[in-house]
Amino acid sequence: MLLASAILAGCAGGGPLLHPARALAAGDVRAAGGLSGNIVVGSAANDLQTARNQAAADPNQPGQPGTNPAYAKGALVAAAMAPGLAPYASGRVGIGGGGEGGITYTGRSARIDLRKSFDFGAVSYSVGAGVSVPFYGRHQGDALPNVDLSSLRGYGADVPLLVGWESDGGIYKLWAGPRGGWEHVSLGNLTSEPKSVSSGVPDTVLTADRFFVGAVAGLAVGFRHVHVALELDASYTYVSGTYYDNKVNVSGFALTPASALWWTF
Repeated sequence: MLLASAILAGCAGGGPLLHPARALAAGDVRAAGGLSGNIVVGSAANDLQTARNQAAADPNQPGQPGTNPAYAKGALVAAAMAPGLAPYASGRVGIGGGGEGGITYTGRSARIDLRKSFDFGAVSYSVGAGVSVPFYGRHQGDALPNVDLSSLRGYGADVPLLVGWESDGGIYKLWAGPRGGWEHVSLGNLTSEPKSVSSGVPDTVLTADRFFVGAVAGLAVGFRHVHVALELDASYTYVSGTYYDNKVNVSGFALTPASALWWTF
């Protein structure tokens, strides 16, 4: 029921890996479905809450474009860090020689990646790289006035390095490692709510570059073809960008818990 609600909401969320360090054997396929969340903490969370408080106190916030740097910071957090809940779906295939490719949908973006693992008995090491395309069709929860996330678009890349362990028969799988990346997003014309917008609005009202570095840890438990996987990503994020005439920077920590059911065949 929760998964269905998240899919219908088309909401924001994090971008978990949710795969072990060891690559699939050539020709093997793994399908996964579940949920992921993205939680911002620290100063980034404070910036977003400040903007929401301003909007609640005065429906005309943020005032004339370029006149409210505090509101601009909240706009960057909402667009670039995307706090919220999202569905998770992925498909992965082994391509031989320790290689694996995958495609992932997380409600906010689509990601395509390739990686290679090096296996030493029960222990594996994995090196990968992914490219992503952020988008935003519908928003869950309270949107910021004059921040139209339905027009969000962008591109990005990340590099995860994993080390993992698997028990005999693959019943238990553990993985952990660092992950870093970059993402660029932009928004088109702002929404007409809660007030009408005069003509002459620029085509792009927000642009932001997000840089993040952190770590991921996960666990999967199951038997033969079916596993339940849990993962937590934690990262420090720095965002630099503009909202109308305001050039601002925001930073903070983000937590991305996720869970999925795997089916390997």
